[in-house]
Amino acid sequence: MAPMDVTSAVKARKSVRGFLPDPVSNETIRTLLTTASRAPSGGNLQPWRIYVINNEAMTRFKQTIAEGEMEDPAYEIYPKKLSEPYRTSRFELGMALYDAVGIARDDKDGRFAQMLKNFDFFGAPAAIFCFLDRQMGPPQWADLGMFVQTFMLLATEAGLDTCPQEAWVNWERTITDFVGAPSELQLFCGVAIGKIDEDNPANTVVSQRVAVEKFATFVS
Repeated sequence: MAPMDVTSAVKARKSVRGFLPDPVSNETIRTLLTTASRAPSGGNLQPWRIYVINNEAMTRFKQTIAEGEMEDPAYEIYPKKLSEPYRTSRFELGMALYDAVGIARDDKDGRFAQMLKNFDFFGAPAAIFCFLDRQMGPPQWADLGMFVQTFMLLATEAGLDTCPQEAWVNWERTITDFVGAPSELQLFCGVAIGKIDEDNPANTVVSQRVAVEKFATFVS
């Protein structure tokens, strides 16, 4: 298979919400993490701290979640009073997902059940949890974001699919205890890793992007 160029990887990557059970080796994940560590890092702090969940650890982790209870979120994923156009963008994506999987807008139980699939990694066989030191500020959070994006693009190049999941902040204490992370680390997100289930209707959803004229200003 010919190597995938960056543009193709960016266009091909999407958040997958239904995975096949096909295993992903720890060696593959190690290679992806090693290469992703070349992501930009201000002052070369390299603030990311990554914990890999795979194989027997994944089985134990899912059992731990099944027996546990969701916690107060470690941080607010979205502003409480999200303004336009951001509110509409989020709403439209959610409705597109619910429509794809046949959940009516007034079906609160169905929507909750779909949300809970986050906490099974949407069936993915492997995942990473991304932490950074609590002393870090917005620049280092940005560095971690660039690391995650780099990792996901490399996974796409390798024929794998991913889903970044900030929803895991509802389980920070449980995750921290499970992976043995020190208390000074803050959970940012999880990333599900595997191969897309093309037959899962959730994967027909592709989020839209606004035209460049909407977000970029060429200063004269």
